[in-house]
Amino acid sequence: MLYQALDWASLSAAAKKRGESALMIISAKYGAVRPTDRIESYKEKIDSKKMKDVVAAKLDPIKVPLIVDCRSSTYKTVWHAPVEITVEVRVSTVVDGVRTVVTHMSKKTRGEITRWLLQSRSMPKTPEDLYAIVSEKYPCALTPSDGVEPWVLEVIAV
Repeated sequence: MLYQALDWASLSAAAKKRGESALMIISAKYGAVRPTDRIESYKEKIDSKKMKDVVAAKLDPIKVPLIVDCRSSTYKTVWHAPVEITVEVRVSTVVDGVRTVVTHMSKKTRGEITRWLLQSRSMPKTPEDLYAIVSEKYPCALTPSDGVEPWVLEVIAV
């Protein structure tokens, strides 16, 4: 669902170039891959123990000012991003005035957010930058890291 909402094929050349250098996708079969890496279609559940070292070997050396974490809870067990520079994107909805966590449709919203970021004027370098860009399209709230857990950007799906 995230990939459908991202709609890679319809992105501009500039957005694709940005995405190729900025996006990493955790694959249950192949570990960490880039959007244009060729992989075969598969139906496989992630084996966290098997993939932990494979993913860490690919992601740990990457040095960036900000990590926007759009992984589902299952994939979060595969690699622990540095909390001080990571913003976890969580998606909620409001039902009868009460915030409710969304599961299936959260993938769609995270894909739309990824697309929005790739098409934005600039890439966020801080959690506050991320909030400023995402809040142009979605109601959201930013919660700082407590030093143990990452920053959280809670987005209200519309």
